[in-house]
Amino acid sequence: RRQLKMAAGKLPARVLELLLSYLELPDLLSCGLVCRHWHRCLEADENSEVWRSVCCRMLSEEALGSDILCNVSSYKAKARALRYAWSAADCSRNVYIKRNGFTLHRNPIAQSTDGARAHIGFSEGRHVWEIWWEGPLGTVAVIGVATKRAPLQCQGYVALLGGDDQSWGWNLVDNNLLHGGDSAGSFPQCNNAPKYQIGERIRVILDMEDKTLAFERGYEFLGVAFRGLPKGCLYPAVSAVYGNTEVTMVYLGKPLDG
Repeated sequence: RRQLKMAAGKLPARVLELLLSYLELPDLLSCGLVCRHWHRCLEADENSEVWRSVCCRMLSEEALGSDILCNVSSYKAKARALRYAWSAADCSRNVYIKRNGFTLHRNPIAQSTDGARAHIGFSEGRHVWEIWWEGPLGTVAVIGVATKRAPLQCQGYVALLGGDDQSWGWNLVDNNLLHGGDSAGSFPQCNNAPKYQIGERIRVILDMEDKTLAFERGYEFLGVAFRGLPKGCLYPAVSAVYGNTEVTMVYLGKPLDG
């Protein structure tokens, strides 16, 4: 067994890359822990044949061929983004995830507010994702974060995200921050803040070290929206009311300082 381990650690990089290109993402993550040689092979080039093969298997042609992932620079980052996308198992029954894997569609159900969470939440570190509406906002359209205990559906047209003490949200319709069922003030804090435009990408910045949630629009930092977030796991989340509207979310990784 020791000889096999030593042999595996000495495989030529091109041969190892070819072998790894046949594995699925969970297996690749495990392979990165085998030895330094394997770890370097996976981490040295995020556009290697390994990660290109993973992307071709995991991601739909629509996701790879459209501008959904235009701000995700490498094959590895694209595969990671899909792991962190909306969860089809953690959304309202009135919502489904489209084939591209990144866009949710809200069915035209009357008198209902519907939400969704991402596959993976965060309890440490700093994280950024971008989110944008691809249809009408309606009367309430909220983006933010939520714990696993936050509800994802309720009757009527209300601010579901931010409607309890388990979620924090920014209503793009009236530029109000929401938490605990109450308004936490206007955002961004400036005179005549522009209203959200359909298709405009908003970057959400979650800092679980400083326990803050901030937003960015068009590479303009809008400020910190919430401070004093709790310990525990927080998930990217959204709530919507308009029938047939769609919301896309793409995880970008760690924020770029400055």
